[in-house]
Amino acid sequence: MRVLHLMAGAESGGAETFFGRLVVALQKTNIDQRVITRYAQDRQSLLNKASVEYATASFGGLADWKTHHKIRREIGLFGPDIVVSWMNRPTRFVPKKSPRKAHRFVHLGSPRGYYAPKYYKHCEHLVVTTDDLAKFYESHGRPSEEITVIPNFAPDLTARSVSRSDFDTPEKAPLLLALGRLHKNKGFDILLKAMLDLPDHYLWLGGDGPLEQELKALAFSLGVANRVRFLGWLPDAAPYYAAADIFVCSSRHEPFGNIIIESWLHSTPIVATASEGPGALIDDAKTGLIVPNEDVAALATAIRKLRGDAELCDLLAVSGRKRYVDAFTEERVVGGYRDLFERLVN
Repeated sequence: MRVLHLMAGAESGGAETFFGRLVVALQKTNIDQRVITRYAQDRQSLLNKASVEYATASFGGLADWKTHHKIRREIGLFGPDIVVSWMNRPTRFVPKKSPRKAHRFVHLGSPRGYYAPKYYKHCEHLVVTTDDLAKFYESHGRPSEEITVIPNFAPDLTARSVSRSDFDTPEKAPLLLALGRLHKNKGFDILLKAMLDLPDHYLWLGGDGPLEQELKALAFSLGVANRVRFLGWLPDAAPYYAAADIFVCSSRHEPFGNIIIESWLHSTPIVATASEGPGALIDDAKTGLIVPNEDVAALATAIRKLRGDAELCDLLAVSGRKRYVDAFTEERVVGGYRDLFERLVN
């Protein structure tokens, strides 16, 4: 089985993180892989470490003939059985036919979110992360037999807790953790406003993005900056989950949410807004607490409730860990992708 992956995502992000995890995990199997990626130093280091062969391309606009040529050439030389285009941009660079007349490949689109179906009209099959995403593409005319649902996974790696003193955080203070790209969709402004009603809580916020300075300014104007630590992008967040008392997902929009299964993996209780992914994944009051989207008061109330109820914290931690083991391990998800590849080819 030969698989060519096309990735034109940003340096960091949830979809980009899972792409790296999956490619590294598939490299341990008998699948022969190649990757063409937009230049990204951390991603290339990851591929090098895993001995995955790759090339870089710019994945520019419609007139980017160099990327078109590079992909056609790789398909001709490598002869993939499946070409996986990750998200919108790479999809349009996939030729409809193989440059090798005797060879045929299957074009598998991997949207990773609620993107316009027009970008995937030439894909023969889609792989999505949730049933709700499958329904979205079905509602726009994609037959259900052309869609497969496979969730993301988080690697089960143990980690020692990072020291709170490294980030000027009192040992006994309630500590919240939030992770993600600093973008409007992630709702970190909502979380910062909730901090006004959580006067004894500290917040570690890991991520980078276009709103970094705006969010720092908001924390200052709200008077909570002395209890908020901006950590930057965290390639390995495990030690931070281990240090936190509660994980908070305040997203306005979250198609899946690697952060949810990572919290379950590390037995960190979760409070999340009812955005798409968390709302579908979390069983309210059993594997996490769900609050209405964009409701500052409800978010603060749920965090206070969880912090004040040790029995509930334990329940969510244990149930979340079981949910992870049941559905989101590397073995289960990689097995799902291998089964999908075999089915598409045969």
